[in-house]
Amino acid sequence: MDLKQIHELIKIINKSNIGEISIEDKDGKVTIKQKEEAPITVAAPSHQVFTTQAAPAPAPVASAPAPAAAPAAPAPKADNLITVKSPMIGTFYRRAAPDKPILAEVGTEIAPGKVVCIIEAMKLFNEIESEVKGTIVKVLVEDASPVEYDQPLFLVEPA
Repeated sequence: MDLKQIHELIKIINKSNIGEISIEDKDGKVTIKQKEEAPITVAAPSHQVFTTQAAPAPAPVASAPAPAAAPAAPAPKADNLITVKSPMIGTFYRRAAPDKPILAEVGTEIAPGKVVCIIEAMKLFNEIESEVKGTIVKVLVEDASPVEYDQPLFLVEPA
């Protein structure tokens, strides 16, 4: 499928009430999902990603987050880990300012009330405080990445 055909499919999907469509041919597979005022992402097998807006949106939607740091020690059992999640939509920062130290990284001991990151939303920098006590074992979001509401940010081994 070429880009022109993909754009035509997107137009058809936008005019209909179809939520999702997948088409597979000899060149690969295309999946189009319609969400209210969110970008439609189409992935082709040649590792190309085409993104087009179905309706005007104020900010792009983040793709799957990549780990920012690997644990220094072997990862503990996943069943006892606590996930620290984003309380809002915005841009995730690991430092209070570019010249300041990282607030929380793998191995950092955290306690309720300790600032673990900053999320910028509408030009306001919000300090995100821990609600749990423990040790950070994994950072799930890269610095300066967009985050969604309730998106996992850190994995914490409870103390």
